[in-house]
Amino acid sequence: MSTILPQVEIGIIGGSGFYEFIENGEEIEVETPYGKPSDKIVVGEIEGKKIAFLPRHGKKHVHPPHKVPYRANIAAFKQLGVKYLIGPASCGSLQANIKPGDFVICDQFIDRTYGRDDTYYHGPEVVHLVGAEPYCPTLRKIAVDVCQKLKVSHHQSGTVVVINGPRFSTKAESAWFTKMGFSVVNMTQYPEAVLAKEQEICYVNISLATDYDAGVVAEEKLPPVDIETVLSTFKNNIEKVKDVIKEMIKELPPQRPFCDCQEILKKSRF
Repeated sequence: MSTILPQVEIGIIGGSGFYEFIENGEEIEVETPYGKPSDKIVVGEIEGKKIAFLPRHGKKHVHPPHKVPYRANIAAFKQLGVKYLIGPASCGSLQANIKPGDFVICDQFIDRTYGRDDTYYHGPEVVHLVGAEPYCPTLRKIAVDVCQKLKVSHHQSGTVVVINGPRFSTKAESAWFTKMGFSVVNMTQYPEAVLAKEQEICYVNISLATDYDAGVVAEEKLPPVDIETVLSTFKNNIEKVKDVIKEMIKELPPQRPFCDCQEILKKSRF
């Protein structure tokens, strides 16, 4: 017997610190044609709007970045009817002016991952996704406006280079990324952003800089990033992240304004 899933317009996919984001939420299991998502999805209300939250790596952080079930995660949100998806994530800064604690509302990515299943279209239906603007401009504007309103230190755009992980960058890699002009480095933005686009879901990334990656652009001599640094900085800024997302939820219009995200497949099918 099939289970009738609740219908939710807004999804959040995040990491540690968000598990209590939705008070009195209900945990539900969602099965997809691509397997199970990272964990159960919590459904509840924030600002009077129905929200679905999924821990990207699982509640106990059991999925390393190269093994996150990205296709199942996005497909689960699609089955719930999600139209807006907010994806906060920690990142390493590659530029001196992006300081730990700053937000970056990314508008571009560079993919340096490998071996990840990054499409729903393996044939016979063929889709060449229009990828020039990988992030939803509507959600990005709302995120930027909210950061300005709340006086949160932020950067209105930026390019995230996505590495495979789970290791951090070498000094040589980090220096190369900096010289290429990339803003931040992360392990999970690809293929998450692309898969959301293939499902015609508006997706925005809010990157929280937790460190200076291998330390090569730090204004003072700092050791390379380690997991303790990442978790400590994220913990110190988690309430700020929550405040921005709550305010974004409040600002999201009840009817999704038209943007290319909604009809991207019309321009991409062979």
